[in-house]
Amino acid sequence: MSSANNQDARSQLIVRTSIISIVTNILLAGFKAAVGLLANSIAVVLDAVNNLSDALSSIITIVGTKLAGKKPDKKHPLGYGRIEYMSALVVAGLVLYAGITALTESIDKIFHPQAADYSNVSLLIIIVAVGVKIVLGTYVKKQGEKVNSGSLIASGDDARFDAVMSFGVFVTALIARFTGISLEAYIGVFIAGMIIKAGLEMMGDTLDDILGKRNDPEFVREIKKTIASDPDVHGAYDLILHSYGPDRTIGSVHVEVPDTMTAEEIDRMTRRVTENVIKEHGIILTGIGIYAENTKNDETARIRTKITETVMKHDKVLQLHGFYADLEKKYINFDVIIDYAADNREELFAEIVKEVKALFPDYEIHPVMDIDI
Repeated sequence: MSSANNQDARSQLIVRTSIISIVTNILLAGFKAAVGLLANSIAVVLDAVNNLSDALSSIITIVGTKLAGKKPDKKHPLGYGRIEYMSALVVAGLVLYAGITALTESIDKIFHPQAADYSNVSLLIIIVAVGVKIVLGTYVKKQGEKVNSGSLIASGDDARFDAVMSFGVFVTALIARFTGISLEAYIGVFIAGMIIKAGLEMMGDTLDDILGKRNDPEFVREIKKTIASDPDVHGAYDLILHSYGPDRTIGSVHVEVPDTMTAEEIDRMTRRVTENVIKEHGIILTGIGIYAENTKNDETARIRTKITETVMKHDKVLQLHGFYADLEKKYINFDVIIDYAADNREELFAEIVKEVKALFPDYEIHPVMDIDI
């Protein structure tokens, strides 16, 4: 199946799942609102409002998915996939607003309490809603994981969390009915707090996607393993991935190859690697940089070993790569990755350079402090 067909299938699944979520949440909101008004329960009414906000979130997810599915054009040659992140940010804002509104109403009820009155039908509807939310949440999250949709995964988690909150309302209703003790307003504050927390977490996750976050280490290792499986590649480094939507990722990488390879051989190798990465991981490598590996002189191996030992003795150094020494022109290249946990990465790098220059004063040293990605 082509990439375009995969994107269309993904979009259709997200829309279909969101429609199911909308219909279910509207029905639940209607039932809960009726129960809450009849029973004079602020907690149930707020729970109904939360269902409406879930339905609105699903509507925004549909709109965002449709806009993100627009074909690339001259203005946006890499497509509109990042709109999904923006729509998720809007959803987070709506959830946060709903939580703040619910909190103010619940606090008002604490100071101006009203007695709640639950019937058997009311209690039955609430407990049925709990079951529906568990099933809906599990389904939505599973579909979200299937198509890598952050909005659906968040909606699924939110729905299952709603089930827990609705069960809390049910328990409170039982307490009020059999003891006469009303905890409605306090449960309302608790529910509002959980809504606010969910909104803030959703907003934080989405901002991480927009700003750019560290990729899953296992995923990165798998991609590097695919690259290094090519017979002409002796190492893969500096893999950088750029996301233009949940299913649109481009990247670049450095590979280490023997210094005896010709331009023609390197060209064939880069094409093979690019095709393999697309096939195995769905990622387009837009650039493959080359590190030359010394193969012509044993002296270069001795120099590399000595420099590696000197550099790696520092506990905040994660890796040395991209090494190349030219014995005739008297220069040495290498890259060093320093842990972000180091107190002063620049100072440590300067110390490393000084140590290497002391070991090989006759050589020009061209080190690079690489990024820990």
